[in-house]
Amino acid sequence: MTEININRVIIAGGTGFLGQALARRLTDLGASVTVVARHRPKGKYFGTWAGWDGRTAEGWAHSLEGADAVVNLAGRSVDCRKTPDRCDEILRSRVDSVHAVGEALTQCTSPPRVWVQASTAHIYGDPVDAICDEQAPSGYGLAPFVGTRWEAELDQACPADVRKVVLRTSFVLGKTGGAFPVLARLAWLGLGGKLGSGKQWISWLHIDDMVNILLRSISEQTMQGVYNVTAPHAVTNASFMAALRRALNMPLGLPSPGWLIRLGAATLIDTDPELALYGRRIVPARLLREGYVFAHTDLDKALADLIAKQRQAA
Repeated sequence: MTEININRVIIAGGTGFLGQALARRLTDLGASVTVVARHRPKGKYFGTWAGWDGRTAEGWAHSLEGADAVVNLAGRSVDCRKTPDRCDEILRSRVDSVHAVGEALTQCTSPPRVWVQASTAHIYGDPVDAICDEQAPSGYGLAPFVGTRWEAELDQACPADVRKVVLRTSFVLGKTGGAFPVLARLAWLGLGGKLGSGKQWISWLHIDDMVNILLRSISEQTMQGVYNVTAPHAVTNASFMAALRRALNMPLGLPSPGWLIRLGAATLIDTDPELALYGRRIVPARLLREGYVFAHTDLDKALADLIAKQRQAA
């Protein structure tokens, strides 16, 4: 990346995998970071912490005063069975947090120049064959509904003089967070075959590129509006799992049929089987058009990099 000049950043909902990766990089660059979240991060974490209920601007709005940027990553995890109560929590955690950040900005004399807002590439639904750039229509179902409401609230809440960047994020791969450690463990156990039909698309992104794109969103004044955040080349689930086995030197991987995944999700691990059985083929059209150079475009090399880092950290 080109040299950037960032002094202070507020990360709302920054205690998770993505937030701490961004906080770590900003800290390495010499920036001051304040993580605003419900709970203090466990173990070692990066940046100072301020408590937040995720719904209001009370008690933390002053943190935004004079900051370069606010990055909002807040939202309840979607890695769960979708009961009515949880669906409501998923929606409200996103919409309410955006509303709260907007309220906080209006209380600032000198607000951040840019608001970087997380969104989801699942807003396009689960089309079988469609290739989705930023102009593609939203899909059908819970995730598209939540994504549409999420972004609509941002349009209402963001002050006119604050630059707004929306990152529709795909499947982010990191050595310690997201689904990658789980999939790698399954593959080590010989269960790294295709999931379901194996034909569903996986639009993936290495954590290094995720952080680089967040930094670019903060520092690059020309970035504005909606961006798909994914590597340029999506792969099918069968291809992804085969690449993971190669990276781990596991010649055998038993497939998991759809009925087994649904049964296990409902009775053993309390997750949503659709996260594994469906997917979408996303292209980062705007990032490519605007000259972003991905650090990781080859899945085999990206997985090898993550596995090497896991082993170094062990």
